[in-house]
Amino acid sequence: MKLLIAILLLGIIVFIHELGHFLLAKKNGITVTEFSLGMGPRLASFTKNGTRYSLKMLPFGGSCMMLGEDEDIDDDGAFHKKGVWARFSVIFAGAFFNFVLAFILAVVVIGAVGVDYPDVIDAKEGSSLYEAEIREGDRIKSIDGKSIHFGKEIDLHFFFNPITEAPIDITYERDNKNYKTTIYPKSVPEYYKLGIGYTANTSEAELQGLEEGFPFYEAGIVIGDVVTKIDGTPIGTGQDMADYFDANPPTEKEIEITYRHGNEENTIRIKPRLVKDENNYDLGLFYNVYREKVSPIETIKNSIFEVKYNISYTIQSLKYLISGKAGIEEVSGPVGIVSVVGNIVDQTESEGVGIVFLSLASFATLLSANLGVMNLLPIPALDGGRLVFIILEAIRKKPVPKEKEAIVHFVGFALLMILMVVVLYNDIRKLF
Repeated sequence: MKLLIAILLLGIIVFIHELGHFLLAKKNGITVTEFSLGMGPRLASFTKNGTRYSLKMLPFGGSCMMLGEDEDIDDDGAFHKKGVWARFSVIFAGAFFNFVLAFILAVVVIGAVGVDYPDVIDAKEGSSLYEAEIREGDRIKSIDGKSIHFGKEIDLHFFFNPITEAPIDITYERDNKNYKTTIYPKSVPEYYKLGIGYTANTSEAELQGLEEGFPFYEAGIVIGDVVTKIDGTPIGTGQDMADYFDANPPTEKEIEITYRHGNEENTIRIKPRLVKDENNYDLGLFYNVYREKVSPIETIKNSIFEVKYNISYTIQSLKYLISGKAGIEEVSGPVGIVSVVGNIVDQTESEGVGIVFLSLASFATLLSANLGVMNLLPIPALDGGRLVFIILEAIRKKPVPKEKEAIVHFVGFALLMILMVVVLYNDIRKLF
């Protein structure tokens, strides 16, 4: 059942993407030779108005094949016979439809459970936050010029922009008025550390990084293991773990950790390690992570911000990967997505069908936005690569020769296939 749910989820997202290409192609009078869901051999198909509609064996991917897309054909319905901006709209429509789907899903989720406004829930006296005149109840509006709409955006900002001794400009709201201040982070030269890497945005508390020589690593825990309890407190998501450690920073006391490795659950006791680091800085910022219901207008507005957040999350993650701060082994593909969907169902099924649906819809929001961004990357064989050639044609006032464009896309496709094999290997390795 979990596998079927994952296939259905991926299938809907891919279908919406290809539907965007299909509808804009039809609107612009382009002949669509085949519209398919899935890849590989056909399981079933039928033809209507010159278009073959197919369901294929592998439930990942899909296609909208258009006449004259990669070759010169003397036919009024050929893709290359249409104007530059007509072709641009057809190619861009796939990603645009994914962003629309992400928005619709965000409306459903936010309409049902609300928004995690970035409100300060604790400003300890003596902390950098307190000294900058920020108090409990204030709402963070921006950090270093970057707009903040949700509590989770604070997590995201400081994950990709670690706190240093550099001052941080904060805009906050109090009594419906905005104020600007500068926070000067304080050095915390001694602290206790567990040596783990994770993000608050994951559907479960999966360990994404381990530092050699620190407690988790020495206990034999590996990347991909999932923390399910800390000192008896149930941990469901990455945010749950972040909340726990915010409220209970590691000290010299032992901590009882229950974690899942594959299908096995183990419980161990670990002792945090004292670290002396003159370059460690802290703000003393504790903020809201719980959602509150909002009006329909606020739901619409915040759903736009939710799509923006997911697009930003994807782009920053790509930059993080390209910069070498994350390894290729941390990249997941369809098999990894199926695994995550299964974990979401496992963790929420006891709370009812409604919670399962909303949790999957929230994950699908990220997936749909992610697919939109990835397809717009200027990489040959992807939509973004095709858009580059169309833009070049608009600038040059003449098209790039089809045979040269085809070679570039073929090379790009071959490289993408190699990357898919690597990602598939990563996913399978994580399963075991």
